Amino acid sequence: MFNKLFGRSGASAPAAQPVARASVPDLSQRAAVSLTKRGLSGRKAAVYLVLDRSGSMRHFYRNGTIQYLGERALGLSQALDDDGTVPVVFFSSTVDGTTELDLGNYAGRIDDTHAQLGHMGTTNYEAAIRAVIDHYQGSDATEPGFVLFQTDGGPDNPRAAVQALIDAKKLPLFWSFVGFGNQVDFLNAIDDLPGGIDNTGFFHVPDPHGLTDDALYDGITEQFGPYLAAAEAQGILR
Repeated sequence: MFNKLFGRSGASAPAAQPVARASVPDLSQRAAVSLTKRGLSGRKAAVYLVLDRSGSMRHFYRNGTIQYLGERALGLSQALDDDGTVPVVFFSSTVDGTTELDLGNYAGRIDDTHAQLGHMGTTNYEAAIRAVIDHYQGSDATEPGFVLFQTDGGPDNPRAAVQALIDAKKLPLFWSFVGFGNQVDFLNAIDDLPGGIDNTGFFHVPDPHGLTDDALYDGITEQFGPYLAAAEAQGILR
């Protein structure tokens, strides 16, 4: 089994050696600590997870990184979400598929869904962004949305991706981008888009294998509090 990817940093254990995973309740407690540090204790938000399925992501699925990330998104949802369910969007050249994570169906769910989706294509951010927008607008959510958007490269069409994020500024949706690897120029560029409220954050993870759970939660929630304050001040969130 692959070494615990979002656990303690250091040398990896041999691939065949079993390792303990942090439980979702434990992850929820760690997420709650990060939220408290940000002054967000007691706040609620609908947590979404968006996962890159471009060809360069293949090894991250094979070695369990993305399943682990899904579990950590679910841990965040238990501390933050209004219903504890995480809608998941898989994207490459288009939206490849969707699923949901909750406490009853998360074990292996990311891996199993990915395995059923077939060809891994390019990196169409716009399709994934608009899928989340459509889901949020079609839901009964009364709380803001927190979108954990994972990728390891720039979009096929940067202009279309930027426009989709600008269009989303009118909605109470915060986009927390997590960039694996080093192809992050675009993500750096969209960390503070012009034209109104800053609805994006960016957390760079060059090597997810050495990232602790605490560091992950601290990184992805860092800009959420300022977003909520701005959204309330501008009447986007009530």
